[in-house]
Amino acid sequence: MMHDFLTNNRDELTQRCRLKVSLRAGRSASAEQLRDGVPLFLDQLIRTLQIEQTSRPMDSRAVSGPAGGAPALSEVSVSAAQHGKDLLGLGLTVDQVVHDYGDLCQAITDLAVERDVPFQVDEFRTLNRCLDNAISDAVTEFSFQKDAIAAEASAIASNQRMGFFAHELRNLLGTASLAFSASKAGNLNLNGATGAILGRSLTGLEKLIASSLEEVITINQFAGVLGAFSLADFIAELASSAALSATMHGCSLRVLPVDETLALLGAREALLAAVANVLQNAFKFTHPGTEVLLTAYSSGEHILIEVADHCGGLGEGVAETMFLPFSQAGVNRTGIGLGLTIARQSAFASGGALTVRDVPGEGCVFTFSLPRHQLGN
Repeated sequence: MMHDFLTNNRDELTQRCRLKVSLRAGRSASAEQLRDGVPLFLDQLIRTLQIEQTSRPMDSRAVSGPAGGAPALSEVSVSAAQHGKDLLGLGLTVDQVVHDYGDLCQAITDLAVERDVPFQVDEFRTLNRCLDNAISDAVTEFSFQKDAIAAEASAIASNQRMGFFAHELRNLLGTASLAFSASKAGNLNLNGATGAILGRSLTGLEKLIASSLEEVITINQFAGVLGAFSLADFIAELASSAALSATMHGCSLRVLPVDETLALLGAREALLAAVANVLQNAFKFTHPGTEVLLTAYSSGEHILIEVADHCGGLGEGVAETMFLPFSQAGVNRTGIGLGLTIARQSAFASGGALTVRDVPGEGCVFTFSLPRHQLGN
């Protein structure tokens, strides 16, 4: 079994990866990364393979995520995202992030060939899924952090431009004031040289201000009027207000911990109402005695907020129509069928989206994908 092979050769594989990293041109890994990065991923891979040999193989998704590349919160996604962030801090490129995980795959393959250890096809599929998810999350976080640094540099450049603007404004205004004072003191004709200086200064002021206004308008067209706020506080407020409603519907609400450093960019009150609407929908249709799960995590430039219920599944064609106004697919017809429509419109107004995924036989998962903000910027 692959998990036995990985467990028995964990130290050997770790050492081989460290050697590959140390020999790669331009790759200056920190001692902490070399000590923790590969062993952590190996442990997650081993646990995934072990779980998949049990009677509940799908439980392995909590460790390593699902197949297919869809964003999902898992142990691998969290550690891979941190790995991508760390590599950016070392000044590395995105291809070096990919190579780090490729080294481990190569080390496993080489050692298996040397020891003449055969693996099952399903085990290779699991290995590939874990590597795909780790690479995807590492690259996604690497790219987001790189964009955040670029945005910070842009803000610094913008402050410099404001300084230049104020400096030029003061110069032109000073020249205009001197020309006006000279004309007034000497009772000069404004058609003369002093008047020409005053005219040129005023024209320069007009052009400078017009140029600045054009830049402000352009920036506002892209930035809008949305604000940034803590994701953890947002989820905590939702959870506290929704817990009682869950109890009233005979179900429970479980909320997974949220990274304190994450922030959302959007219209906070409208988004609170939107997610609350989706939670109420989940409480309404989930089976009595089951739980509704609320999770929130980052995926590159987006924050994903997911509400998963146990309604038994949506059925064919329901997912395509449930966001339509006045659409009510379930037996429970309380309400007027606008909650999900309004929730999707609120997500769109904040630059995001709201989708639903059917889990046949279990329930469904509503996902808000919203703009991510770097907390502290």
